[in-house]
Amino acid sequence: MRKRVTALLLAGLVLAGCSAEVEPGSAKPEGGDKPPVAKFTTAPADGATDVPVNQPVKVTVAEGTIDQVTLTNPEGEAVEGKVAEDKKSWASTEPLGYGKSYTYAGGATGTDGKKVELKGAFTTLTPASQVRATLFPGDDQTVGVAVPIMVKFEADVTDRASAEKALTVTNSANVKGSWAWLNPREVHYRPETYWPANTKVHVEAKLYGVPYGGGAFGKADVTSDFTIGRHQVVKIHTPSHQLVVERDGQQVASYPASFGRDADAELTTPNGTFVVMQKDPQFSFDNPRYGYTNVLKKWAVRFSNHGEFIHENNDNAANIGRANTSHGCANLLEADAKAYYDSALVGDPVEVTGSITTLPPQFDWYDWQIPWAQWQTMSAL
Repeated sequence: MRKRVTALLLAGLVLAGCSAEVEPGSAKPEGGDKPPVAKFTTAPADGATDVPVNQPVKVTVAEGTIDQVTLTNPEGEAVEGKVAEDKKSWASTEPLGYGKSYTYAGGATGTDGKKVELKGAFTTLTPASQVRATLFPGDDQTVGVAVPIMVKFEADVTDRASAEKALTVTNSANVKGSWAWLNPREVHYRPETYWPANTKVHVEAKLYGVPYGGGAFGKADVTSDFTIGRHQVVKIHTPSHQLVVERDGQQVASYPASFGRDADAELTTPNGTFVVMQKDPQFSFDNPRYGYTNVLKKWAVRFSNHGEFIHENNDNAANIGRANTSHGCANLLEADAKAYYDSALVGDPVEVTGSITTLPPQFDWYDWQIPWAQWQTMSAL
């Protein structure tokens, strides 16, 4: 019995000697467990709130490569995204929705061969309001050389710089222009001089998710591809009683006309560079102040929201080509009005001179009434 106790004591001393060789806090022996080296970074971070909807979600991994990343919306659908060729990052390729929670999932393999799991979630912002915007000219339109590009908002924009940064214009002629805010709901773009003929124009208004101020955000992106047509200009020198049409700098027509009354500042055809805004084969003219309503005239081409048109008025045939007796419009004989109407494009310039009145820049579309230097100051950038 005594020998057995001695043997047990000796065995205990041997074991005690082995554990003593590993000091507390020192590295584990080779082959022991080590934490994986791969590490995920997400933008937005796990738990983030009020996340913008128009910025890509990004997932990156250090000391490893991505095996898979899935970003899931509240409906359980995966958000489209793409892993980079080097498998070090992933980015979403579609916008997020307002006021929604999204969940990260996936995994990566570290340089140590160990797997790392991706988990997380975030919530996007909820706007106080979503503001719709429209764009003119629209797709596939052919328009005149004075056409302005117009973005109109259904509510006031207080952060105009933010909205304007989302607007881009490119064109086949590489013509430069500038945006100008005409009012809190409307911004226009034009070059310094008329567009070159036959220019192809592309407009992008990447407004979805853009903050407009006061808790309002853009509701949707809008884009447009349109074409500038031939270079046609109408020139009206009111004392001449002629409406002249020039194309590519050459006169192609001159029509006898009767313009607004020369001596009446309220009824004269005012000076200025205007733009063809609208064409109607028949239009009803109403001006109760001067005693007429529902007067139908043919081949009406509006060139100012002040009330000026080029149109047929055979009832005034005795004065056409001889005297200015209209209430501001350009009266033509029916055949001439039809010929001009057929040649006109929305966006053509109408240049008026010789009048006693110059119209102030306040009746849309008045873009060319504003000098270029002043126009540039109306940008928010």
